[in-house]
Amino acid sequence: MPLSEIEVTRGILEGFSRDFLECLSLDVAIAGGGPAGMTAAYFLAREGVKVAIFERNLHVGGGMWGGGMLFPRIVIQEAAADIVRGFGVRLEPFHEGYFVGDSVETVSKCTAAALDAGVRIWVGVSVEDVMIREDDRVTGVVLNWRAVELANLHVDPLAIEAKAVMDATGHDCEVVRTVARKIPGCRLLSTTGSVVGEKPMWSEVGETEILENTREVYPGLLVAGMAANAVFGSPRMGAIFGGMFLSGKKAAEVAAEMVKARSGSD
Repeated sequence: MPLSEIEVTRGILEGFSRDFLECLSLDVAIAGGGPAGMTAAYFLAREGVKVAIFERNLHVGGGMWGGGMLFPRIVIQEAAADIVRGFGVRLEPFHEGYFVGDSVETVSKCTAAALDAGVRIWVGVSVEDVMIREDDRVTGVVLNWRAVELANLHVDPLAIEAKAVMDATGHDCEVVRTVARKIPGCRLLSTTGSVVGEKPMWSEVGETEILENTREVYPGLLVAGMAANAVFGSPRMGAIFGGMFLSGKKAAEVAAEMVKARSGSD
């Protein structure tokens, strides 16, 4: 028996409401569904951590889809190859210690692996602010529809609480910048105490420094991927993505420790 339009609507609303309500209280809230955020979410969910990704676009994957200059191929270092292969991605060797992967396959299989592990992914949702309490600790994220943001409408947001918040928003490191802007004089845990901004491309340096930069930068808030390099003033890397996956894996480890510490203090 065919469904009426009303029953289709009911199915969508009931499913959305059930799943969104389940996300009101998280262990880890991740802003940004690029390679670092997706990898971090996968490893966290696999360990039983309650995690959700909030992606402002209607698609995940960040800059991977277009590969290098719309050639849908990306380069992966040997150090990250096992992570990528673990998602089921096929890699072709082309230089000692380096592999080439199909960017569309990589995004698709990373996303599927994260979903299968239990990650909840919300697209079209912007993290426009954070929640902070008396101990000056980030305790959650403030959300709105990306369409509302683009239309410049004044619509009040909703909030999600989390034991740890991860900024994986890429080059703009939007969540960290929001904290720095809204808390005058706040001391970010970086070398300068503020967002430095990424330097011009230097792949070798950027790929090396991204792991050191992946850490907690403000109580309750950590950075991963290009957001980490932007906070600490490291170079961008272009279409070589091994550091993003390694950063995501480390970010999961850091976030898990933050959740553990927060759970013990509650």
